[in-house]
Amino acid sequence: MGSLDGKVALITGAGRGIGREEALFFAAEGARVVVNDPGVEPDGSGGDRGVAAAVAEEIVRAGGRAVADTGSVARWEDARQMVETAVEAFGDLHIVVNNAAVERNRALPKLAESDFDEVVGVKLKGTFAVSHWAARHWRERRAAGDRVDRAIVNTTSGSGLLNPLPAQTGYAAANAGVAAMTVVHALELRGWGVRVNAVSPSMVRTRLTRDVPGMPPAPADGAHDPLHPRAIAPVAAYLASPDCPFTGQVFSVRGTTVTRNQGWTAAERVTGDDAPWTVESLARALGALPRHDPFEALLTTLAAALGPAARDTLHRDIDALLT
Repeated sequence: MGSLDGKVALITGAGRGIGREEALFFAAEGARVVVNDPGVEPDGSGGDRGVAAAVAEEIVRAGGRAVADTGSVARWEDARQMVETAVEAFGDLHIVVNNAAVERNRALPKLAESDFDEVVGVKLKGTFAVSHWAARHWRERRAAGDRVDRAIVNTTSGSGLLNPLPAQTGYAAANAGVAAMTVVHALELRGWGVRVNAVSPSMVRTRLTRDVPGMPPAPADGAHDPLHPRAIAPVAAYLASPDCPFTGQVFSVRGTTVTRNQGWTAAERVTGDDAPWTVESLARALGALPRHDPFEALLTTLAAALGPAARDTLHRDIDALLT
């Protein structure tokens, strides 16, 4: 028996990378899977209807049940239709895995409005849109007396939570938004028996991370790769399983290490007297607080991969983005 026997899962961005591995893993655990992917390039351009179909066919050949969907999560009606596809094909929907994402990596002066809109449209609006239509379906099922366990597993990123990367304005902002939305939706849907959590893959080897500074080369053929996308699938499956007690949580995953994140936490504070603050009094009070430089935080994360010249390399890479 699998941990997801009898469940119906809709997985977005499931044609390649992390989403594909999740679709295959969920099916192996007994879930019936809607494989959503329009087959676009990493920047959102193009499209290939065969990408989702190939994963669905692979699941069926292995003895599982799956159907393909090629809608865009950024389109409101497409998001509605993919939920309906799950219900029409398999009779219900129990799990949503919001995995779809695209990137347009450009420094702020070079970033066009369309670049920002495309990234935020897929990652942030797409997560909202699919979750919205799933929640509408679950509300109807709840009103009809259905008390079956249900779950949303969102996908966010360390770029937006722990170490936002240069040139990722839209990507970092959207992923931070997904983490916040995870907590909001967990609070809203808990009364319906719906758990909402998120996974935050770190340094996973996908099309979207191949140019990330410090990404190590893939190991030789046949060797274990701790950064392979399949490392994320068991974590997502656990969060989707009925025995999972968590909701409103964000888990970072790097190789075999899984870390529960605390989100933004209050640090040092200053408190004034009864008089309003002035620029001068704030300068005295806040000037005494420790400095937390985001460049140093990113440098610490990347230093092991970039070596002794990490600082110069990082400075050079950032300067190159701006020229």
